[in-house]
Amino acid sequence: MSILISGSIGIDNIITPHDRQDGLLGGSLAYCALAASIFTKPVYISGVVGHDFPKAHLDMLASKGIDFGGLEHSTGDSFTWTGEYHADMNTRTTHAFGINVLEHWKPQVSADGAKAKIAVLANMSPDNQMQTLDLLAKDTFVAADTMDLWIGIANERLHEVLKRIDLLVINDGEAKEFAKTTNIIEAGRRLQAKGPRYVIIKRGEHGSTLFGITPSEFFTCSAYPLDNVFDPTGAGDSFLGGLAGWLAANEKFQPTFEDLKTAVVHGSVVASFTCEAFSTQRIERVTAADVKGRIEDLKRYSAFVA
Repeated sequence: MSILISGSIGIDNIITPHDRQDGLLGGSLAYCALAASIFTKPVYISGVVGHDFPKAHLDMLASKGIDFGGLEHSTGDSFTWTGEYHADMNTRTTHAFGINVLEHWKPQVSADGAKAKIAVLANMSPDNQMQTLDLLAKDTFVAADTMDLWIGIANERLHEVLKRIDLLVINDGEAKEFAKTTNIIEAGRRLQAKGPRYVIIKRGEHGSTLFGITPSEFFTCSAYPLDNVFDPTGAGDSFLGGLAGWLAANEKFQPTFEDLKTAVVHGSVVASFTCEAFSTQRIERVTAADVKGRIEDLKRYSAFVA
């Protein structure tokens, strides 16, 4: 049931209309790994932290079955991000961004992590994603995320990544930008043509769409409805981690389209928990039983008779 996750891990300072908290656990790796650990353990990781990274964050991650064999400890400052969400929670402003230890980081993978059957390349530079790919076994099922920054400044390298992965997960705005179309369906198929067998386009509060190998393999999952979104930071990373963690736990190492449909639902529900508190504070307490309960709710909410 092995899974490897590579990505950024750092310190966040987050401002919302509700409150502000500093020194929070942040980074795509942190959210992905915690989400995956709900379903499977151990979770092998590849990342880097600085001298100032809080020990309390490391202790919490270790308590969740996250293996630090591929985590580098640097003498530099940790990756940091300070951001503010506005009233509708769909828009945010970045006030400060410190790449710090990530600037010259080269991913390393533990011997056990290199044997993982499923690997997640969480949101990080395409160069780091390519470096991680070089360390994996050839039969590893690889899922990757990206963002508008890399589409803009590392487009050529990002195209190289897409040729080597099985599943691309991307949000709707970035999918349209990358595929150069305003139609989300066309965007999904154009992205598949760049290399990955499967594409998932995240649509925030409107759910997600999975594109399979054939035109008939198409699935849309609604988001779990929340009365209040407290902090959406890391929801997309949690979606990917939950999805991949469910695949690993159920030994879906070369998943079918039907397997991925089920994984998408699990990822969507995990992401809903993330939005209910600052940082990772809510998903730290989530169990597989909690996820199952919300999936049953989602089934009722979306069932109908024609």
